[in-house]
Amino acid sequence: MAERGVRLGVLAAAGRLLACGSGLAVLATSGLGWYEYHSLAAGLSTSNALDHARSSTAMPLDSSVNVLLIGLDSRKDMDGNDLPPQFVQDELHAGASSEVGGYNTNTLIVLHIPAGGGKVSALSIPRDDYVRTYGADGRKHKIKEAYGYAKAAAEDRLADTGLDQGQLEQQSREAGREATLATVQNFLGIPIDHFAEVNLLGFYDIAKALGPIQVCLNHATSDPAVQGQGSGFLGHAGLNTLNASQALAFVRQRHNLADGDLDRTHRQQAFLASVEDKLKHEGVFNDLNRMQSLLGVMKKDVVIDNRWDVLDFALRASDLTGGNVEFNTLPITGFATIGKEDVNTVDTAQVQEIVRGLFGRAPASAPVVGASPTAAPTTAPITRTTSDTVDVYNASAVAGAASRESQALVAAGYQGGRVGTASPRSRTTVAYGSGAQEGAKDIAARYGAAAEPSSRVVAGHIVVTLGSNYSPPAGVEDDPGAPSSASMPAMQGPPVTMGGIPCVN
Repeated sequence: MAERGVRLGVLAAAGRLLACGSGLAVLATSGLGWYEYHSLAAGLSTSNALDHARSSTAMPLDSSVNVLLIGLDSRKDMDGNDLPPQFVQDELHAGASSEVGGYNTNTLIVLHIPAGGGKVSALSIPRDDYVRTYGADGRKHKIKEAYGYAKAAAEDRLADTGLDQGQLEQQSREAGREATLATVQNFLGIPIDHFAEVNLLGFYDIAKALGPIQVCLNHATSDPAVQGQGSGFLGHAGLNTLNASQALAFVRQRHNLADGDLDRTHRQQAFLASVEDKLKHEGVFNDLNRMQSLLGVMKKDVVIDNRWDVLDFALRASDLTGGNVEFNTLPITGFATIGKEDVNTVDTAQVQEIVRGLFGRAPASAPVVGASPTAAPTTAPITRTTSDTVDVYNASAVAGAASRESQALVAAGYQGGRVGTASPRSRTTVAYGSGAQEGAKDIAARYGAAAEPSSRVVAGHIVVTLGSNYSPPAGVEDDPGAPSSASMPAMQGPPVTMGGIPCVN
């Protein structure tokens, strides 16, 4: 088996963005004023990689925002100097060699923030997905390797230009960032509006700055660190309180887990949920000293794009810190060995269809179908004019159902919302936010379901999730252009939702 590195850094990036973004929003609106805000926000490291990595095929869908969080598995600092070997070995349990992990982007998470606010979707891309990469040789590699190949090519190109080590490191990393951005945009078929990058040390720093963090395990597990292998994690079933070193081991473990590397992705997601829960309940955002400490770590370890208005992001960040983020892991189709390396095989077309649906845009082939009632118990056909927005998700075995039902509800007078897929469930559910109760009741009657209020649904919105008891309206065939239920992939494991401390393997 090829050695699988560590994907850690994005947790630091996301933790900082959640903490610092929301904290800046509080500071900016709490009377501290312009000087204090700009003093805290000054000094962030920025990159212009986005200026050179816009994909011509990734056209903006709307005014929503896609943020790519990049975890760089490097044991070096910003200038290319090795981190102290004893620290890497004893505190990080990540081996003593600075060459371990190279410049792989072992974590890639896209946060999609809807144009009008509301539920944020987060997608993890498995690091071993075998895709076309950009920025170096243009061949297929593991997606995590796009950065390293482009960086190495840039180093060769710049070797005789008289740059010192720090300058060479910074310019070659820019090439790595550009390659990663272009690769992700082309793989997912979406634009990236902002990004944040952080290395291995960043995770340790943020975990240390935040203090003990609780996580939850479904089962007791251990992963002894022996001769550079293993994370050193030891945990029991239920809640575990972790210091910085233990937190690092928790998100690094892949041995002795049922789904190995993919389970580790769910751990990263769960850790972010635990960080959000801690920030929310300990009042960090109103504590100027702690905010200064967190921002100091961000300035030290994080690189963000030069287009990012941190205050603007801060004003959006309430959606990221109210239990309003759901993490999913993009599916793979299997495993293979290519060039003596173990890789994940993927169906790019299916991945892009999932992303379009989850991020609020139905596939172009979606049919236009009238508002016929379903085979489930119904009332009279819905006819109303309303400002309620309806999001529809397909958790049934009926291909194209979410798109069909969304358009039927639009034809009945509702505002069209997001269309996508969801993890399988037995029954159709209808949830609504503040002010949408009447419309939700009418829609629920259409599906023989109950309308349930939910604090996770935005005011004026209704969320319909079609379960396995859903059947198409009489006389309506499945969309012939949609994938069959047998080929429609589910996400890679269950979603992880913020708003508490989720339990994972």
